[in-house]
Amino acid sequence: MAKKPVLEIQTRGTAEVGPIDNRLFVLVLQHPQEKREALGTAAATCAALRRAALVVGLSWPNLSRALGRPADAGQWAVLYLGSARPAAFGLEREIIVLDRAGMPAADQEAMLRGLEGVVLLDGSWSEAKTLWWRNPWLLRLRRLVLNPRHRSRFGRVRREPRREALSTLEAAALLLKHLDGAPETEAALLDRLDRLIADARIARPAEARKVARPHL
Repeated sequence: MAKKPVLEIQTRGTAEVGPIDNRLFVLVLQHPQEKREALGTAAATCAALRRAALVVGLSWPNLSRALGRPADAGQWAVLYLGSARPAAFGLEREIIVLDRAGMPAADQEAMLRGLEGVVLLDGSWSEAKTLWWRNPWLLRLRRLVLNPRHRSRFGRVRREPRREALSTLEAAALLLKHLDGAPETEAALLDRLDRLIADARIARPAEARKVARPHL
């Protein structure tokens, strides 16, 4: 029997009336070492969303085992930056679907329709690559990259390696804004992120000023 996903809720001062009622399921695969990251946002992301799960580990046989229930991989996408530079594609889109050659898919809207969920990889660049290569079933999912109009808000407390690099919470917010058609969800999640950053500055000012490891 497949194990249920482990959801660790470490909200760091983000207590709310209730979770956001999102449609698109958000599955976060977190590298075990990322649990020690002081400014990680994966747990807060999943705590904020009604349909989300955080699973800690290195590899799973397939999507269903990672998710803890049957799932059709053809209806799921994965967020992965890889070597792609979204801004170089010249598309006025914040979410871009790539084909197997790493280029923008011909019919973007068609590729985004019918998605049941999206997988986010949580960890440093090297940790996220480990998760990618140790889980070949991710290759069966639709591949998404982000082309955000604004830099990560975490630039206030840590440096990201690329303009398009966002924290897990920001990535989920941007995906739900477009794929769920829910700009209010993005606003609510970013408000929680602002409070996380403020709390980090107050509680651990010295630590918050350090340059933390990049995230997908």
